[in-house]
Amino acid sequence: MDTNRIDAYIDENLPRFREELFEFLGIPSVSARSERKADVRRAAAWLADRMRAAGLDAAIEETAGHPVVLGEWRGAGPDAPTVLIYGHYDVQPAEPLELWTSPPFEPTIRDGRIYARGAVDDKGQLFLHVKAIEAHMRTTGRLPVNVVVVAEGEEEVGSENLVPFLEANAARLRADAIVVSDSSMVAPGVPTIGASLRGISYFQIDVRGPAQDLHSGSYGGAVMNPATALARITASFHDADGRIQIPGFYDDVRPPEEMREQIARVPFSEEAFREETGSPALFGEKGFGTLERLWVRPTCEVNGLLSGYTGEGSKTVLPSTAMAKVSCRLVPDQDPARIAELFIAHVRRVAPPGVVVDVRELHSGKPWRARLEGPLHEAGARALEHAFGRAPVLAGEGGSIPIVSDFERVLGAPVLLMGFGLPGENAHAPDEWMSLENFEKGTHAAAALLSELAAR
Repeated sequence: MDTNRIDAYIDENLPRFREELFEFLGIPSVSARSERKADVRRAAAWLADRMRAAGLDAAIEETAGHPVVLGEWRGAGPDAPTVLIYGHYDVQPAEPLELWTSPPFEPTIRDGRIYARGAVDDKGQLFLHVKAIEAHMRTTGRLPVNVVVVAEGEEEVGSENLVPFLEANAARLRADAIVVSDSSMVAPGVPTIGASLRGISYFQIDVRGPAQDLHSGSYGGAVMNPATALARITASFHDADGRIQIPGFYDDVRPPEEMREQIARVPFSEEAFREETGSPALFGEKGFGTLERLWVRPTCEVNGLLSGYTGEGSKTVLPSTAMAKVSCRLVPDQDPARIAELFIAHVRRVAPPGVVVDVRELHSGKPWRARLEGPLHEAGARALEHAFGRAPVLAGEGGSIPIVSDFERVLGAPVLLMGFGLPGENAHAPDEWMSLENFEKGTHAAAALLSELAAR
């Protein structure tokens, strides 16, 4: 393996890599906004060009929504392994804009961090794989394994069209290993392999009462207030100890003992975590530590509430409608379809009389557990140790990447979750950032991974 030459190439070209990443981050590829459709396509075209420059055959593949960018190199031959690298080039909306220290689509470096929307989720993490491929191609003229890069433009809106794309192109995308860098390390300098992902079921609850807003003096106390009804519904989700009160919700949840040994090895400070959140105190399901609550226990969280008058001053109104957005994060072996049935039945059961309640599941994704043995896991561990100088730890991920389980199901290959984010990186919030050091070391790790996979 030409490890030294490849590492030297990466080190020599890091300033250019950063400049190119800044171009990528400057494109406001917000998949959730129809007015950004042209920007999403512009980001896809930019990425395809950079893949070609790195040495891949790249094409923009159309879907019913935003396109997939597909890069391929098959020069290692039919007997060599094939690795599929997945990432996404779409980003979250940047609002509220006034809370950004610098404009979200004008990347800047402060205190060793790259600040921009998409810096860590997921443009920075996707792009470092493209640069790792370039490093191999420019120094050796080839890759040690066959490579397929799949970059989608709809991850932030549920990946609705990626599964049909995978199923329609399963033979073309066949791989022996799948690598995803869209997650975080547990702490600075501590490389991490993802052991699990939580799934998700996401709901909207709409409560309707009177035909229009009413004077709260003339009508209050005589009709059910939709805002009060919704408050009763959402308050029914937990008891005082943080345990979810939806009947049957925990039926398929495994006890946390199998992860407790791994959790004990993870460097973690409850107080530092509290300070990171800005909360006056931590809270969660009684009887479990913070990392257990994040990695191996499910949740039911209110994500948004809307009802009545919320402007300046007073307006004594009894609102005609109320709405809540609610997400349930799921752990193996919970089934999103079953959780949806239980959630909807619970809301209908506890809804008070005098209002009409509608519950809809907006999207869902299955939880995932990694295969923590075999050539892929070993190659990932050695690549991370090469780049960071220490063996990686295993960690769960509190968030969801639903497409991971779909990759395993459709392509029948194991997934390595090898992320380079950090706690507090504000991935879906103002002032999103990625560590410059992690972008650099992540590129070295991604390049080493290709060599390690060939060696195994």
